[in-house]
Amino acid sequence: MKIWVDADACPVAIKDILFKAADKREIPITFLANHSIRTPPSRYIQFVQVSSGFDVADDEIVKRVNSGDLVITSDIPLANDVITKGAQALSPRGELFTIENIKSRLNIRDFMDTMRASGMQTGGPAALSQHDRQTFANHLDKIITKYLQSS
Repeated sequence: MKIWVDADACPVAIKDILFKAADKREIPITFLANHSIRTPPSRYIQFVQVSSGFDVADDEIVKRVNSGDLVITSDIPLANDVITKGAQALSPRGELFTIENIKSRLNIRDFMDTMRASGMQTGGPAALSQHDRQTFANHLDKIITKYLQSS
């Protein structure tokens, strides 16, 4: 299993959790972004900078991901694409996207896009809370533990 991170919008607190998990659990994690990000020196952590452009990092993740991998993203269409390829998707808030819930999440996203396009102010997501960080860390630990026990 490899972990792929849509790093363009990934909160720093979540990156820190991932940095620690990579070394502690000896799991390869690749961060992809269209701008440079700082990563600690580690044989388990890699950074790939992609060219600027709409969905370039997302497209690169979809190209590289394999069945059984884990993708960290808040991007619903990207989550849908990697789930279709047999990978798992986990949001920085700790929400596990699945075959069972991704279509409804896509519908909600599309509806909100339509509302914003019509001029309605929908506001952005709430700030990442300590509860969100803990939920993310717990889901990440469960996924990695399950993988390590099965390999």
